[in-house]
Formats: sequence, structure tokens, C-alpha cells
Amino acid sequence: MCMTTNTTNTTNSTNGTDSTNARTAGTAGTAGVAEAVGVAGASGVAENVRLDFAKSAPKVFRALIGFDAAAREGLDPALVELIQIRASHLNHCAYCLHMHTNDARKAGESEDRLHMVAVWREAPHFFSGRERAALALTEAVTLVAAGGVPDDVYAEAAAHFDDRELAQTLALIFAINTWNRVALSTAKRAGTDQR
Repeated sequence: MCMTTNTTNTTNSTNGTDSTNARTAGTAGTAGVAEAVGVAGASGVAENVRLDFAKSAPKVFRALIGFDAAAREGLDPALVELIQIRASHLNHCAYCLHMHTNDARKAGESEDRLHMVAVWREAPHFFSGRERAALALTEAVTLVAAGGVPDDVYAEAAAHFDDRELAQTLALIFAINTWNRVALSTAKRAGTDQR
């Protein structure tokens, strides 16, 4: 994952553009947002300026990139994208979801499967047993505060992955959850990655 943009513009939908920071804008118009944020660009449109994480903590950012690369090592690229897409769904991270669905398409993933990731339990025939085990593990780890990682979910993953693969899969889940939190905390805007 490459994080490149640190400014999110918020506009009122009446001027023909979408509101890209609904959490900040709420039902207020552009003027209300500008007042709340305290910043207005040259066009009079409010800007929600957050730090550029890569610039502000370059050592940490490089460590995350290294961790991410190490986690992927030896895993099927299609599985990697499915895991990253599902975690991004659960974390409501549009930036990462946009990035990883595009990466999956470029790698040859079908639109049918991409549409079914969020409802994989209702469409199990779209995914292999190994992929379903990885998706269940992704959900459990991503939502760990809701009930931990259940023994049956872990056992199913362990039945489909050897110890090294299972460790790599867990590391990948940890990595995408970290990236989601970086993107959400710094208000990354979907569609602005420049890889």
C-alpha cells in the first residue's frame, strides 16, 4: 500500500461534486464545515488537512512497508487481495478498498468474485475452502474485540494452511488492518493512490 495524499476536500453536493468527507460534513453545508475545520482553500471550499504519515514518520512508514512485503511472501496473490478487500470492507476503509479491488482486477480477479467478497458466506461456491477459511480468519482478527478469534475459525484456517502459511496469513491480516487505520486516521481519499 502506498499512501500519497494528505488533503481531503469537502464540497457541498449542490455544486456538482460529491461530499468526500461525510463524517466531517454531516448535514452542514460547505460554510459550516469551513468554520468547523477552520481552514478554507482559495476556492472557498473547506479542506480537512491531516498529516502525511509517510513524511511525518518515515521510519515507521518504511517499517510498515517492509512488514507488509514480508507478510505477503509466499502467499497466493489472489488470496492476498481477497483478505485485504474483506478487512477494508469491515473497517469501512474506502481508500484501501478502492486500491485493492483495482489491484485484484489488474491481477485478473473476476468482477463476480469481487462483488461477492462482502457476502462470501451467502455465496460460498465463488470461493475455495482455503479462501473461505482465510476470509473467516480475516473477519475474526479484524473484529477481534467482538469475540476474539474463535477456536473453530482458527482450526479451519489451520486445516487449510501449514504453520508458515498460517503465520503469513495472520501477518497479512495484521498489516491490512494497520494500513486501514493509517488511511482512516489521516483521512485518505479513495482513488488518490498513485502507485
